Amino acid sequence: MKISVVGTGYVGLVTGTCFAETGLTVNCVDIDEKKIAMLNKGIVPIYEPGLDRLISKNKDSKRLFFTTKIQESLEGASAVFISVGTPPDEDGSADLQYVLAVASDIGKYMNNYMVVVTKSTVPVGTAEKVRKAVQKELDARGVNIEFDVASNPEFLKEGDAINDFMKPDRIVIGVDSQKAEDTMKKLYKPFLLNNHPILFMDIPSAELTKYTANAMLATRISFMNEIAQLCEKVGANVNNVRRGIGSDQRIGSKFLYSGTGYGGSCFPKDVKALIKTGKENGLPMKIISSVEDVNDEQKSILFKKLINHYKEGIEGKTITLWGLSFKPNTDDMREAPALVLIDKLTNAGAKVKVFDPVAMDECKRRIGDIVEYSNDPYDAANEADALLLVTEWNEFRMPNFEILKKIMNNRVIFDGRNIYDKQELESKDFIYYGIGVTK
Repeated sequence: MKISVVGTGYVGLVTGTCFAETGLTVNCVDIDEKKIAMLNKGIVPIYEPGLDRLISKNKDSKRLFFTTKIQESLEGASAVFISVGTPPDEDGSADLQYVLAVASDIGKYMNNYMVVVTKSTVPVGTAEKVRKAVQKELDARGVNIEFDVASNPEFLKEGDAINDFMKPDRIVIGVDSQKAEDTMKKLYKPFLLNNHPILFMDIPSAELTKYTANAMLATRISFMNEIAQLCEKVGANVNNVRRGIGSDQRIGSKFLYSGTGYGGSCFPKDVKALIKTGKENGLPMKIISSVEDVNDEQKSILFKKLINHYKEGIEGKTITLWGLSFKPNTDDMREAPALVLIDKLTNAGAKVKVFDPVAMDECKRRIGDIVEYSNDPYDAANEADALLLVTEWNEFRMPNFEILKKIMNNRVIFDGRNIYDKQELESKDFIYYGIGVTK
């Protein structure tokens, strides 16, 4: 079978490559000629562990192709996956202009039955808008070509996306015809054979499932961050609380880690979009709105702790950030807490030195040279008045504290991910601040 995947961003590139790995012939399409040229040369524009190897393997096997020509990619395709961006609009709603532009192109060029699948994260009702956009172009052409629409939301974790796609917890597919369901079953046959659960449902439910899943995970994070603040007030340790509630099988232990707030390409915009969807339907999303408020405040938590420590101010002081990406194993800095911290630190007159294993170029692309980019963690910490651990990369988990003692101006560590032991650091003559850690 042959499919087309439109959009070679994070979702589209992983989706297309992994489908090729299952044996499908996949054409990945993008209007960005530079990006397509890079991919055809074997240069992968995003950082995702293992993706470069998988792309190279399937390109060599003639199952994976990259093109800027959507018309060619649709010839003989059983399905076309729309995997373009849906950035938040000014009012928080998902911007569907790119999704609908692709839908129009599909209507202009399709010549055989296919399922038009929304893989992008889109609000309820998008599939119907896609259907109308395709049909409008078919009508303009004066042709009668049958097609179906479907919703197939992605549930990929950056840094572990290939494993998530190939070994999914579940595959959610929204359809409204048997023919569309049969086509999607054929595409996902390898997953059926491996007993991965495929959940067929109506299209609106599938569209809402993705937003609901991300909102629930974001809620757990903000909830624990608020509990962490309470721990500091009452003299408790949020790590102990987390273990205590995480052992309850009804709750589980995942996404209960307090820190500097969530970021990335999904949680922030999906929470905003869900709030907007509720508003459009006359339903204030009170819990989700609070989740967003707590997260916005949490991104400043390390700065607040720093200012509380240096009550005389931080102007002229050297502050080190370890970690720039919103999470480990990615160079993604969308909505990253590090960006908020850098802005506040520089505005307060501090000199900021940073290090991240993979996100340095992305940071420079976003903010330029307002910070000093370091060669390694210790280079960043040299002559620092404070070290802020922002992203829990493995490279930062077991540093040589004896070296840090010698090279830092002041032995103060702000642990934004609670990966260090407070008592151990205090025994080494460091001043330690965690998130919700008082003991």
